[in-house]
Amino acid sequence: MSLEELLGVRVLKVNALGTHTHLAGEWMVGYRYMRMGMSGIRDGTESLTAEEVLQDFMVSPTGMTMEMHMVEAMYAPSDALTLMLMLPYRRQSMDHRTRMGESFTTQSQGVGDVTIGAHYTVLGDVRRTTHRLLLDGRLGLPTGSIHAHRRVDGGAEEQQLPYPMQLGSGTIHFGPGLTYLGESRRFAWMVQSASAIELGRNSHEYRLGDRLRLSAWAAWAPIGWLSPSLRMDGEMWGNIDGADPGLNPMMVPTADASKRAGTTLSLAPALGFYVPRGPFEGQRIAIEASVPLHQSLDGPQLERDWTLTVVWSWTF
Repeated sequence: MSLEELLGVRVLKVNALGTHTHLAGEWMVGYRYMRMGMSGIRDGTESLTAEEVLQDFMVSPTGMTMEMHMVEAMYAPSDALTLMLMLPYRRQSMDHRTRMGESFTTQSQGVGDVTIGAHYTVLGDVRRTTHRLLLDGRLGLPTGSIHAHRRVDGGAEEQQLPYPMQLGSGTIHFGPGLTYLGESRRFAWMVQSASAIELGRNSHEYRLGDRLRLSAWAAWAPIGWLSPSLRMDGEMWGNIDGADPGLNPMMVPTADASKRAGTTLSLAPALGFYVPRGPFEGQRIAIEASVPLHQSLDGPQLERDWTLTVVWSWTF
């Protein structure tokens, strides 16, 4: 199997949606699992303790775990164009501490925002050339709830959960991007930009901050069924525009719309395994672990510790 085929169809980076293109008439179905762990609190690049946060707020977050299960489907009506659909299910849990020394946990789970999109090759040919330039476009639909509540003290009263605990954005968001792909006999590399631009405000009178992501990735194909890779990933996102009237920004920093922006730089090694022939031909499993190298947060905010992503896909 040539590396051209491995690059264009088979051995693909775990998280760069813009690299996943197919040949005319091909389908891909897949499942993606992502788990993120967060602990520690940061304001700018400085670490804070919960006690320091509690000097300004009644409650401080102390840790968060987020899980996502995503079903993916792709279809290529032509070599140049690949269409996609992604349906996520989110589960998240956040631990807190109060000024009185009490601890409690909030949880939310449900369907997130559905994404539809397309990747179009504007330069190059997946069947012949070693360099390609792709235009990427995604549209996020507001299918995830922004009404997640928690019941207070086991009673009938419910409180609106802060922004990070909501399952969706409540708005349509547009995500233009650009991807360059290259390859040699045993190596492949990629540079990609991706974004998310929120359109309008949701029913709770706010919209999430826009996001920009820049990635550089390189992979090696020592044998036909194995592809180790390494990714450098930078992200930047803005504060929330507007504010949910059901949240008190003086209670907990996660309810403060002006303390949600940040930038991160992460390093992510990965392994991809591909079945080149036989009854399971076209199936692959990829595993990626991401750790932050730098974080600057408009906080106090919980900082990321690690992210684990596991992907299974079947191309036919």
